[in-house]
Amino acid sequence: MPVIVFKSSQLLWVRVAALIFSCVAFSVATEGALLPHGGMSDWCMFCWVFSFTCTLLVLLVELCGLQTRIPVSWTNFPITVACYAALLCLSASIIFPVFFLRDQSYYARKTQDYRITATVFSCLATVAYLGEVSLSKARPGEVAGYMATAPGLMKVCQTFVACMIFILVSSPVSYKGYSPLEWCMAVYCICFILSMAVVVMCVGECTGWLPISFPKFLSGYGLLAVAMYVSATILWPLYQFGDQYGRKGSYAKNEIAVAVLTGLNLLLYLADLAYSARLVFISV
Repeated sequence: MPVIVFKSSQLLWVRVAALIFSCVAFSVATEGALLPHGGMSDWCMFCWVFSFTCTLLVLLVELCGLQTRIPVSWTNFPITVACYAALLCLSASIIFPVFFLRDQSYYARKTQDYRITATVFSCLATVAYLGEVSLSKARPGEVAGYMATAPGLMKVCQTFVACMIFILVSSPVSYKGYSPLEWCMAVYCICFILSMAVVVMCVGECTGWLPISFPKFLSGYGLLAVAMYVSATILWPLYQFGDQYGRKGSYAKNEIAVAVLTGLNLLLYLADLAYSARLVFISV
């Protein structure tokens, strides 16, 4: 008989709550919210459906005791999924009311109620997933997978922020024609690929494939990412909003948001580098 193993009963109930909340969010939005096709409505639906599907997969695997038969590191996979789900539901909880709860005079009262309900359950799902991350993350002195540590969780945040940047700069395209802005885009892409590679290697237990030790790789990559993001943090606002460089500063919301997210990712990479440097130079 398969053995059901959960880190705690609290973790089980938090996952069940997250599963229910995300399911209700996309079910209600699909049933009567009358959302337009494409754009932000599709993004919100993706956030809820992805979170629900991955949480259901984690619950089924643990309930059936199939952890050892899954070709991934089960010390890293569930918390990685939970962290991504928390960020996705958080973004949906912000985007959905901004785009679909304003100017509701055009819609019937029932449609408004569906949209409000979807927003409420999206917020509840966000809280549930944050609770799962809090329960699953490594405590001081505890042996755990890399993704359960602060640097591992920061890798997830770095990739998520980069995805938000990609969405903002692609509609409309706001970086073509100027080499400094194209460099910023290269920074976002390179650092996203490397951070995602670290996540995939940890979840797939492939860190031993590297020609150097994993901690040294993290330190070297972290230093490179910080240097690249420092340049992007300076160049993006300078060339987007600086009239002296020939660009008429439109101060569009997307461009300002990209500048803010670039600074946020720089802070994440700085904190990540500090953890990685401590791991190599202090622990060793």
